[in-house]
Amino acid sequence: MLENLIFLLAPFTACVLLAGILSYFGNHILSRGIIFIDIAVAQIAALGTMIGLLLGFSQDSLSVELSSYIFTLIVISLFALTKFQKQKISQEAIIGIIYCIGLGLALLLVEKIPGGSNYITKTITGNILWVNWSQVLYSFLIFASIGIIHFFYKKHFVKISDSATSDLLPYSQKKLRQYELIFYITFGIVIVKAVPIAGIFLVFILLVAPTAAVTLFTNNWKKRFIGSWLIGIIGSAVGIYLSYVFNISNGPAIVCLLGITVFILAFIKLFKKQTIKS
Repeated sequence: MLENLIFLLAPFTACVLLAGILSYFGNHILSRGIIFIDIAVAQIAALGTMIGLLLGFSQDSLSVELSSYIFTLIVISLFALTKFQKQKISQEAIIGIIYCIGLGLALLLVEKIPGGSNYITKTITGNILWVNWSQVLYSFLIFASIGIIHFFYKKHFVKISDSATSDLLPYSQKKLRQYELIFYITFGIVIVKAVPIAGIFLVFILLVAPTAAVTLFTNNWKKRFIGSWLIGIIGSAVGIYLSYVFNISNGPAIVCLLGITVFILAFIKLFKKQTIKS
């Protein structure tokens, strides 16, 4: 039993880190109404990795990781710089187009890469059960650095996320672009680091589901962050344990648990509301 717990400690620690950083960004993403930006960015990150593999680099090499960062940061920077310009096409439509392009190119390249189909499966479902301590430490250093950056810009990021466009008039276009560039670049870095560990779907559900659940009960930023982090940790821990015990895929197990949690909490909220009315 003790050996099993020791083995699961690294995956659990990774989940604690991922749940924390993704819950933080999730609060911003939901407030901004750009729910599917994560999946689009994750798909571009995966495409960058595939191009690195196509160039002959090994999957765990620094060159492949740099390729993923380059593609992600280019796309996310363009999105950030054009966000406050008047557009006839909605942001969600642009995000959807980015995702489809990334997925389409990935499917075109998959047959050119040895083991490409296995890589696609791994990218979608993740493999957090087999994460090692070096990956955990590396992730901690990156996430902590991003946390420090966001601490200094916290007031501006929260105001932009919470405000309508008319409320941002005190900010110049230059300042808005600067803050958005910092926000989205750091978000892109988190996604690039998170996807190889957790997979696209688990990253998305950790970003959105815990925050959506907590938002049903409070609009306070601090409570939303703490509550969504706790839900992410508990859901991930239970999912990892069940996947280990029953020998099932860990990513989908956690995704299902967190998704079901949102619906349960939504039902509780609705039931309480109906009870108060009656």
